[in-house]
Amino acid sequence: MAHALEEMNGEVAFALRGAPAWHNLANVLFDKDEHINTQTMLDSAKLSNWNVRLEEIENPEGYRSHKSAHRVLRTNPFDGGTDILGVVGERYQVVQNEGLFEFGDNLLDGGASWESAGSIKHGTVVFGSLVIPKEFTLDEKGANDKTTTYLLVHTSHDGSVALQASITPVRVVCQNTLNLALGSVKQSFKIRHTSSIDGKIAVAREALGLTFKYMDDFEAEAKALFETSVSDKKFNDIITTIYPKPEEGNKKGLTVWENRIDILNDLYFKSPTQENIKGNAWGVFNALTERMDYFKERSREGQGKWINASGFDAMANAKKNKLFRQVKQLAGVK
Repeated sequence: MAHALEEMNGEVAFALRGAPAWHNLANVLFDKDEHINTQTMLDSAKLSNWNVRLEEIENPEGYRSHKSAHRVLRTNPFDGGTDILGVVGERYQVVQNEGLFEFGDNLLDGGASWESAGSIKHGTVVFGSLVIPKEFTLDEKGANDKTTTYLLVHTSHDGSVALQASITPVRVVCQNTLNLALGSVKQSFKIRHTSSIDGKIAVAREALGLTFKYMDDFEAEAKALFETSVSDKKFNDIITTIYPKPEEGNKKGLTVWENRIDILNDLYFKSPTQENIKGNAWGVFNALTERMDYFKERSREGQGKWINASGFDAMANAKKNKLFRQVKQLAGVK
């Protein structure tokens, strides 16, 4: 599985605190009230001392090139062996896991508590999330539906992903990640591996300061959906418009469609995760995203479902944005 958390000898390169934001799979599970500092999280998630480094690739005799290429190597955290993580160009700059996590910690002025950390795609991508003390509640005296906020930092060691810091809202009751593009409001900050992260903290803080406005805008959007009533018939109309019934004769497609509609109905009408918000457009949207995170057809079990709900899968986020726009339009949300 190319997207699975990294494992060896029964251990997994993943650690988290308390009730997991992204599924029950971890090498270390900390108490939900425990403060986890940067070094502890790195050690627990097996992200320490990788010594990521470059090794120049020698050209065969008689070959000439105006550019040099390098292997990206690391020391394997499970057995101490040497792994090749990728091949990169001459401008590539290594970012150690320690540097990534220090970057995330410094963005929040230090002292923040880490929620999760891990390694995926055979060690080529690493990530960590910190709890941000910013939460909003829809209908505090009624539905009491809470969304909390994380700072997610991740990067790659093969040149495929820039170093990135993102604000990630997560609905607490079902832990599905709600990453939405809201107009021109920034949600993330990126640094390419061709430039140094040194001196970028101030710039990143400024960018992420703007993303806190993103959470204000996100709360306003969520409130608009929550205040828009949706009848049972309207719910059915919305989900069957988004997922239209296949033509007669397409038995396989019909079976997939029926299973999808059944799951959405079960989530919306019967699941305790939607119990407090059904009857409005916010509930419809969350049923759609929860199905996508945890019940998607052909989804890989366990680890794969965790990846789908992680919040930094670009394809998953794009699909959620499309669902958000569709629900707004079909429910008549201004």
